Amino acid sequence: MRTGSEPVTARSALRARLWLSVWGLAWAVFGTAAFALLGRPGWAAACGVLWLVATVDMAVILRHIRQGPHYQPGRDVPPYRPADSRPPPFRHPPQHGHP
Repeated sequence: MRTGSEPVTARSALRARLWLSVWGLAWAVFGTAAFALLGRPGWAAACGVLWLVATVDMAVILRHIRQGPHYQPGRDVPPYRPADSRPPPFRHPPQHGHP
């Protein structure tokens, strides 16, 4: 059910994002070191850029986690205002011009 307030009350799986960021950071570090040792400076630089992006992403995620319930509402905060007890009005299905 959409209420129109979803962007305001949206929740994010920050812990899952943190672990995915850790996974990406580990692979970026490994790729940077491996390509640097193999003499592939272009690929090492690309992995270095990914390393930087993963580090910045992890810092943002950790900042949001540390903000606590102010940023991430707990389970006791409903994701939207409860709907009225009235049933929604009946709407006719759309009429398509297909044969």
